[in-house]
Amino acid sequence: MDEMPPADPDAQYRCPWGDGPDPEYRAYHDREWGVPVRDERRLFELLILEGAQAGLSWSTILHRRQGYRRAFADFDPSVVAAFGEADTARLLADVGIVRNRAKVAAAIGNARATLALHEAGTTLADHLWSFVGGRPVVNRFGSAGEIPAATDTSSAMSRDLRRRGFTFVGPTICYALMQSAGLVNDHETACFRWLEVQAAG
Repeated sequence: MDEMPPADPDAQYRCPWGDGPDPEYRAYHDREWGVPVRDERRLFELLILEGAQAGLSWSTILHRRQGYRRAFADFDPSVVAAFGEADTARLLADVGIVRNRAKVAAAIGNARATLALHEAGTTLADHLWSFVGGRPVVNRFGSAGEIPAATDTSSAMSRDLRRRGFTFVGPTICYALMQSAGLVNDHETACFRWLEVQAAG
């Protein structure tokens, strides 16, 4: 993932969800969440991981991220798109990921849908960023309670991706992707990262 290390983060206010005792979760908030990602492979990774989260906590997925990177060829869409039945069986036996048949199938199918975008003359990165005009949307939320679970934009993205053959891309998953990949800046305005991720964009 694209990362930008914070300056003296322990002395500053952060979004409450990222201020817990789990150091990996805290580091994710401080270095990654909301930083604009334009790298094709990293966006594909986030697309798959956000879909894998459905019905689970992000912490569950975050702690398995290295397992996912290993199991899914560091999220190279061209490699994942070629996975067959033997690969599916391997993945369903892999304790390093969430062993859910529908989610495994979605990851492989989404790799193929990503390659279809390439064949159509675009990229997953360019396509996703087109929904926000190529620039991060800077929101100004004062508390977590103000942050929506989905928006008109994420709903439009969901409809478009589904039409193109992607799965596990509902409006809520798409909005989580937009947040994690920095298409929107949903850090609370008091959080030290709110200004920092703008500088990264």
